[in-house]
Formats: sequence, structure tokens, C-alpha cells
Amino acid sequence: MKYLLMLLLTLPTVNAQTQNDKAISKSTTYKFDLQGHRGARGLAPENTLQAFQKALELGVNTLELDLAVTKDKQIIVSHEPWMNADICLDADGNDIEKANEKSFNIYQMTYEEVKRFDCGSKYNPAFPEQKLESAYKPLLREVLQMADSLRKNHGKEIAYNIELKSLPEGDDLFHPKPSEFVKMVMDLLLEETDINRVNLQSFDFRVLKELHKAYPNVKLAALVYNTDFDTALNDLGFEPEIYSPYFPLVNKKLVAEAHEKGIQVIPWTVNELEQMKTLLKYGVDGLITDYPDRALKLKTK
Repeated sequence: MKYLLMLLLTLPTVNAQTQNDKAISKSTTYKFDLQGHRGARGLAPENTLQAFQKALELGVNTLELDLAVTKDKQIIVSHEPWMNADICLDADGNDIEKANEKSFNIYQMTYEEVKRFDCGSKYNPAFPEQKLESAYKPLLREVLQMADSLRKNHGKEIAYNIELKSLPEGDDLFHPKPSEFVKMVMDLLLEETDINRVNLQSFDFRVLKELHKAYPNVKLAALVYNTDFDTALNDLGFEPEIYSPYFPLVNKKLVAEAHEKGIQVIPWTVNELEQMKTLLKYGVDGLITDYPDRALKLKTK
């Protein structure tokens, strides 16, 4: 009887503690910019209208996407300036040889030719959750118009994080030189959307410098893979609005240093829940992820 009484006396405490733990768990959410990487690459074929629609349905704040240019000067959404053999089938529905993929150079193809390739039906073992369906590489204009149409239906403001893909060795081979590339993109953006909802990003600091000089009011993000914060800013020559490093480079000290300069930190590409939690605890301002559905669990509504 004595032991039963002791057990009964402790039960409310245990239950109270359990309820408290649940409350703490539920309250551990963060306010941050949730960016769908290439739309929602983990769930739908990357950089396709289907992927962007999926990301918007999930509730991302920002669509992250990449740009390439065709022979007839159309700006399309594509991570590579060629047909990636890992995700695309040729115009006849056949596999592309990996060693030969760069011969399918988008900069040497008209958009009519580009659109014949299916970049949504091929299984990608890196992303087994993708819903596969026939998809083409869309025009940037199409993506902006679709997103703005959905925004009007749902009443939610959508931002764009747009990467200009270029390298010095690719000038006039896979893409225009920075000055021409920048002007083409900006002309289209100024025509199609509110530039205040856009930030432009690049690993190619030549592009960012051109943008900073020609369009000083446009928000810029410096993409970084293996460079430290001070070196990147020194190479860039000015302080961008956003510092966007590969996520393993991020620590609490980096975030604090960037924030001291008024620079936001938005790392890429963060796909595991524990990685997301750690980065949000450091104080990052956003996450770029292939799986926005996972990140939503940590986002303050």
C-alpha cells in the first residue's frame, strides 16, 4: 500500500513534465526565409514548373532557381547550360551519355530545340521521393507568371532568389559575358515582376560586381563553396545583402560577424532536419533546401 501511494503521488509530476516537454518541443520554431531549392528538387523534377508549383503549395517564402541562355537569346531556367544526363532524356526520349552531355549546349540551341528534351521523367536515385512526370526547361518568364498567378489566388507574397550561372571559361561558349547576361536578365525582370521581390546570386563574382555597378539598388547574394567570410568579401569588394555559403561552413561566429555588418546569412543546400535545427540555432536568416516540407516543421507560422 505504501509503494502504491508513492507511485500515485509521483504520477502527476511525471505527466506534468511530459506535457512541459511537449510544449517546449512545439515552441521550438523559428522565423526564417524558407527557400525551395530549384523549386522543391527533393519532391519534383528540378527547375520545372511542377517543382515550383509544389514549392508554392507547400508554403515556401522564396523560389530559388538558376538561369541559362539559349541561342535565340531566351532566358530559361536550368542549373547547367547543357542537358544534364542525370535528369534529362533527349528529344527522342533516350538517355544521354554522361560523357557527351556538354555537346547538348543550351547556348547553341534554340528554345524550340531545348523544349523537346524531357527533364522530368528520368529517375534520379539521389532524390527517390521525386514525383516523376514529363517536364521541360521553362522560360524564366513562364515561372514568374505562374508564381504570380498562384500568389494572386492564395494572397501570399512570393520572392525569387535567382542565380546567374556563369564561369570565366564559359563566356561566349556556354553563356554570354557578365555585362550582357546581367542586362538580359534585368531587362526581363524589370518588365515582368517587382524587382523588390528579387535577389540575384552567383558564384561568379564578376556577375555580382556588374550588378552592383549597373543596378546598385538590386539585392545581391554572394554564393560561396569553400571560401571563408573575410576572403569572400575582400574578393567581392563590397558588402552584399546576403552571404550564402555551403552549409557546413556556417557556425555561430560566422553568423554573428555577418550580422554585425548588416548581412543576412542564408546557407545552401540543407536537407536534413538536424542540420536545419543547428543552423537555425546559430541564427541564420534562411535555409535553401530541396525538401521544404521538412523545414516547415521548424518554421513559425
